[in-house]
This record gives sequence, C-alpha cells and structure tokens, in this order.
Amino acid sequence: MKTLYSPQSYLLGAWLRSQREAKGLTMRQVAGLIGKPHSFIAKIEEGQRRLDVVEFVWYCQKLELDAHAGLDLLLESNA
Repeated sequence: MKTLYSPQSYLLGAWLRSQREAKGLTMRQVAGLIGKPHSFIAKIEEGQRRLDVVEFVWYCQKLELDAHAGLDLLLESNA
C-alpha cells in the first residue's frame, strides 16, 4: 500500500497544521524550532512528505504536541 498520498497522510498533515496554527506559529518559526527549511514543514502539512514514526515523535516533542493524539486520529480514521 502506498502511504505518501494516502488519506491518512493528508489527515496527519492537516492535524499538524492545525496544531501549529493553534500555537500561533508560522511554518518558518516551526522550521527554526526543528532545524529544517520551511519547505520541509510545507510538504509535511500538504501531505507531500511522509514522516516516519521517529520523526513524528521528534516533531511533536519540538512543538510540545501530544503525539498520542495524532496517532489516535489516524487510528480512528482507519476504523
């Protein structure tokens, strides 16, 4: 199964975007926090780049997000 352009990939990107926006952060600010270019953030949020589990947890830690909430969202969407 291809996961890059899966509905879950888009869902996770949308969740990360909503969490970023809720914190009042721009993509450039998030990029600065995690040490990546802002295009990296844009690709994740648009579902064009997939995060592996380790990257996802690391990303959530840097933004002080509840990684479990993001995973629960994916699990619920797959039910």
